[in-house]
Amino acid sequence: MGVRSDASRDHFDVLIIGGGNAGISLASRLKRYGFRSLAIVEPNDKHLYQPLFSHIGGGTAQATEAMKPQADVMPTGVRWIHDAAVIIDPDHQTVQLVTGTVVTYRHLVICPGMRLDWVAVLGLEDAMKTPSVSSNYVYKLAPKTWELIRELRSGTAVFTMPSGEVKCDGASQKIMYLACDYWREQGVLDDIKVLMVVHSPTIYGVDVVDQELNRKIDEYGVELYCSSEVTAVDGDAQTVTISTVKNPSDPIKAGTTQDQVLHYDLLHAVPPQVAPDWLLSSGLTRLGDPGGFIDVNPETLQHSRYTNIWSLGDVAGTKNYKSGASLRKQCLVLAKNLKSVKEGKEPEQKYDHYSATPFTVSRSTVVFAEFDDKHAPQPTLPWRGSMKEHRATWILERHILPWVYWHLILKGRA
Repeated sequence: MGVRSDASRDHFDVLIIGGGNAGISLASRLKRYGFRSLAIVEPNDKHLYQPLFSHIGGGTAQATEAMKPQADVMPTGVRWIHDAAVIIDPDHQTVQLVTGTVVTYRHLVICPGMRLDWVAVLGLEDAMKTPSVSSNYVYKLAPKTWELIRELRSGTAVFTMPSGEVKCDGASQKIMYLACDYWREQGVLDDIKVLMVVHSPTIYGVDVVDQELNRKIDEYGVELYCSSEVTAVDGDAQTVTISTVKNPSDPIKAGTTQDQVLHYDLLHAVPPQVAPDWLLSSGLTRLGDPGGFIDVNPETLQHSRYTNIWSLGDVAGTKNYKSGASLRKQCLVLAKNLKSVKEGKEPEQKYDHYSATPFTVSRSTVVFAEFDDKHAPQPTLPWRGSMKEHRATWILERHILPWVYWHLILKGRA
């Protein structure tokens, strides 16, 4: 178990901002590589396994399976600074915390996760407080999603996927498939109008995956709105405004949109996502990037201007889709590069932009999508057709990967 601290020991060889998947996994691996002076800045007392949120919302997992006390996952010998970062001064190699404490570092790793930007969609923040709206992107709301799905017997259900960088973006869709399969089992799917709103021109953008997902969409009778986004929500009236780009393939007309206002009885909303606000003033983000992502070499994960600053995971300015699978590879690359720098060598390990998204397309099957930054398939699973709908990948995603996460990934062994 890690040691909780008030930062009385205020200088570290490696200071990690963020104690989620990225921070814990990296610290564990660095410990195995011989690093001794390590600290993690993390304000939360609970550690969450986010890939299970969709299963909680879909009624195929319990909320307790996705949470453990933060103290239980902190690597042995790593200092836990139970606080939050607010200011980074890269020139003086300091991090100021909410409590006013200033911590210094030799190397800094930034991985605090993204912020859910509820106010970016007009009316969404207020609508989240109403009875018919939920989001599996918030741990405490996932059980509410399941209640809404279980209680709906007729009407309109709207599921959204926003533009921009989104962590675990497949989760925007996974809950829809789980809901549709449940409603089919209950014999009420024909009485429910299901809408899926996605910003991309196709359902996901990876050809072989699109084929499988479109097949399931047809099977469930889902109305798909591509090149579209929910731009406003009225929680009291239970309506969403869907803005659709006209002729998205025509560069002359691509900026023109048409709006529809539709009633919903259930809304699963996924908000736009950005880096924490305090990072924008750090001078470490990509120039002109409204999302506030850290300006790193997307292969070595080293900052483009400060060689002792690194980033991985959701806030890193990399080319991949944001996912736990991409993070696992990034963690190995960054740890090895830090080890090389410690030994006086150049960082030579390179991240290959791999990402993966397991789509739960029913309550017993998964389409396990693996691809690179150009949306080209990059399968690593051993059987042919692994990116097709399978019962085996359901077992992997629902049962095996959570065990691997808690027992291997967080311990720096996978």
